[in-house]
Amino acid sequence: MSIPTADSAAGQAVKAADRAHVFHSWSAQALIDPLAVAGAEGSYFWDYEGNRYLDFSSQLVNTNIGHQHPKVVAAIREQAAKLCTVAPGFAVESRSEAARLIAERTPGDLDKIFFTNGGAEAVENAIRMARLHTGRQKVMSTYRSYHGATANAIALTGDPRRWASETGVSGVLHFWGPYAYRSPFHSENETQECERALAHLEETVAFEGPHTIAAIILESVVGTAGILIPPAGYLAGVREICDRYGIVFILDEVMAGFGRTGEWFAVDHWGVTPDLLTFAKGVNSGYVPLGGVAINAEIAATFGERPFPGGLTYSGHPLACASAVATINAMAEEGIVENAKHIGETVLGPGLRELAERHPSIGEVRGLGVFWALDLVKNRETREPLVPYNAAGAANAPMAELGAACKQRGLWPFINMNRFHVVPPCNVTEQEAKSGLAILDEALSVADAHTV
Repeated sequence: MSIPTADSAAGQAVKAADRAHVFHSWSAQALIDPLAVAGAEGSYFWDYEGNRYLDFSSQLVNTNIGHQHPKVVAAIREQAAKLCTVAPGFAVESRSEAARLIAERTPGDLDKIFFTNGGAEAVENAIRMARLHTGRQKVMSTYRSYHGATANAIALTGDPRRWASETGVSGVLHFWGPYAYRSPFHSENETQECERALAHLEETVAFEGPHTIAAIILESVVGTAGILIPPAGYLAGVREICDRYGIVFILDEVMAGFGRTGEWFAVDHWGVTPDLLTFAKGVNSGYVPLGGVAINAEIAATFGERPFPGGLTYSGHPLACASAVATINAMAEEGIVENAKHIGETVLGPGLRELAERHPSIGEVRGLGVFWALDLVKNRETREPLVPYNAAGAANAPMAELGAACKQRGLWPFINMNRFHVVPPCNVTEQEAKSGLAILDEALSVADAHTV
């Protein structure tokens, strides 16, 4: 592990240039104070003051094999020396091999891979494929979801980031997915939640007109909107509804895929095969921008003699694909998917449930692999969230204080609304995971102070 050294002057120069010229996403520009990062390795990154942080965010839940994995860095260098770029219309080794390795791991007959630059573009193209394949326009997604920031992807998104961008004429419909802890269906258990959520979906389909619906898109495990694990039978039930009405079933595995839940793809936990599967993030741990759509044989055949009207200059970029090949091979050789499962079952799951016994601010613990959330509450009996929905400013103070307490102790958190997400790299060690939980244990006293 590299030992960070302080270089305050360099850090100040980086910060000054950032503040003068960089326009940051999802931010009020005058109210942010970005940390200047000097370097990273494994499960850690550090600033120019020499402060090191255990990365319990995996950045944006994408550095699944940690920072600066030597095999992936070497593969990028090797590909750069061989061929930096080539247009998507050519066949090139790194692209072909990346597609083959991905297709080997996707469920069922999802054997054709369309490459994009990231997850949002993957969703855009999956929607385009579904609409052209079916000749229909409507697409359904859940309120508790995030699918990306481009036009159709943000319209499909259920969380508040959609509000500023929606036009109301996108052909997108939202419905309630299962969430037993705060059930919109007043369910008393997971079985009821599954049954009632499926009944709600089927009724919505009926009232919208099944013949008008091109696709239903779900995150296999809802990510930013809460790490919501679908109850047993739910994904299979959605699959059956789609089959009955000729609707394309799209699973968004952008965040949950490539080892995050302890399987190559989260859907593998339930043995369901979608018609289209979107991916990005963990496919190469974000080392070079890459995403894509895995396509089944029927939809691929739609474009056998009919051109697919979509493309990207950097589709299947050689450097990105080389990093994906190296990432997938490293994950297989080093048992990284298995490690994620092991850490979830033996360290994170038990450890977080133990924290829940001591901290009244923890309402529910849920997750798989290295994909966990603490649902934080003011009161366990009422389940009132620790902060209001989409809270900002003073209303969000309890969560902001919790995040600051973690950073002060050397833990970099992932926080969304009233939830603390525990999402370290898939190759995090037992000791690193336990260290993170120990810091979180201390920091949660800040959240506990806001309970009643």
